[in-house]
Amino acid sequence: MRGGYEGYPMTRMMKILCISVPPLVVLTLYFSQANGAQGASEVSAKPEYVAEAPLPKGWPKPGPYNEVSLKRFPAYRVAYTDAFSSSFAFWRLFRHIKREGIPMTSPVEMGMKEKGSKGEKLGMKSMGFLYQDEEVGKLGKDGKKIEVRDVPAMQAFSYTWQGDKNGTTMQKAKLALDEAVQKAGLRSEDYRVMGYNGPRTPDAKKTWEMLLVLPAKAQLQPPVEKP
Repeated sequence: MRGGYEGYPMTRMMKILCISVPPLVVLTLYFSQANGAQGASEVSAKPEYVAEAPLPKGWPKPGPYNEVSLKRFPAYRVAYTDAFSSSFAFWRLFRHIKREGIPMTSPVEMGMKEKGSKGEKLGMKSMGFLYQDEEVGKLGKDGKKIEVRDVPAMQAFSYTWQGDKNGTTMQKAKLALDEAVQKAGLRSEDYRVMGYNGPRTPDAKKTWEMLLVLPAKAQLQPPVEKP
């Protein structure tokens, strides 16, 4: 083990351990160190969207990550329910699409409302399952707690991230969107969070997109992308 193991350089600590610790233990410690470095590299890797289900017709792919962008979204059909509990709302909508024969799509929409003394936080008020397009299913109520509606095309400031959806990441996204809409000289309280992944995807790989929908009469021209 003088020069390392199959091309892996030995650290000073490994050399010291070789003097007083059995070789098998040294190898175990060494590869734990190597794997840890590899894991850190994977965590810091560039975010990449993990697609689990088809997007609705014309729906833009989530991103860019970790920055605000101005995006246009097509009109879409969606089944809504009130969401005092995200778990109850999800399974209520899931039973609806199974009962009606509606294929699952991504994302799941969460309508948000401002909370706190200064509106610095967001709480969920509704949940929606998006249909593939406006030709699928039928409009109207399904019982007392679900309603299928057509949502008009919209323009929104978007902030996408990968990882946990918690108070810290939500506040970061909200602050970035609030700053963007303020710079544009507009006002909006129409926040929506789009969840693109389910429980099969590890939390670290889940993609979330917060939208701040702009007023219909205040449409902006997106910046021209350089070739």
